[in-house]
Amino acid sequence: MGEPQLLSAYAGHWTGDGTGVTVIVPPAGTVGSGEVRGGAPATREFELLSPVRTVTEVSAVVLSGGSAFGLAAGDGVARSLRSRGLGFATPLGPVPIVVGMSLFDFSVAGTPPSSVDGVVALEAALSGEPFAVGAVGAGTGATTGKWRERLDPGGLGMARGTAGAASVIAVVAVNAWGDVIDPSGRPVFDPEAPVVASPAFGQNTTVGVLLTDARLGKNDCFLLAQSGHTGYARAIHPAHSRYDGDAVVALATGELDGANLDLLRAVAAETMAAAIRNAVSQA
Repeated sequence: MGEPQLLSAYAGHWTGDGTGVTVIVPPAGTVGSGEVRGGAPATREFELLSPVRTVTEVSAVVLSGGSAFGLAAGDGVARSLRSRGLGFATPLGPVPIVVGMSLFDFSVAGTPPSSVDGVVALEAALSGEPFAVGAVGAGTGATTGKWRERLDPGGLGMARGTAGAASVIAVVAVNAWGDVIDPSGRPVFDPEAPVVASPAFGQNTTVGVLLTDARLGKNDCFLLAQSGHTGYARAIHPAHSRYDGDAVVALATGELDGANLDLLRAVAAETMAAAIRNAVSQA
């Protein structure tokens, strides 16, 4: 395998025609949880992330276009990880815990990401290919500003923050019904600029991952995911609409003991907001 791209995790993309897949593979033993706040989610294995569920560790997170069809990318990732002997141990062999989150792009009417595309993104991650941002991977077909009947650019963004000795990285595919806004609350894209095209209703959803090297329990990761949603609300207006499937997964790799959870949550919110703005900064 190549060098990890995000802290001790591997990350990579498959970029297709107007859609794509982004895969994050954390190290063994990574604890995860997550939360959905949008009204129209497309997810895989998300109920397992609840703090009251038995399994604590996550094998991979897959972000994809293609709405519910794009969740198939996670099937390819799960099979490929199993062939490598990775996953939750059972008497019949490992079962990889692969969490999926999909956004609605125009591939729904054409060719959404497949299980094969998920494997390509996984192999890109494990080979250590450079991790790009912008109109790549799950952010390839992403757009924003649709609440104003616009199609402003979306994309895939990343940002990093520190909370004492701990680090946190946010990776997010921004396909919001609302506008991406700057820290003053103004839309990044000029609302008076010409409309590129008139969007169909409901083609939305922002999906993201928070990754930290702190040692956290599953309930702590759930609280961290909630702070990721705070970052959504700081950088997208309006966020968490009935027409978005907004979701966040938080992963803790556990290399660092003694992190201040509340400080980490505050930094995570700011880091997620920065990643959202970075997703469209090159547009």
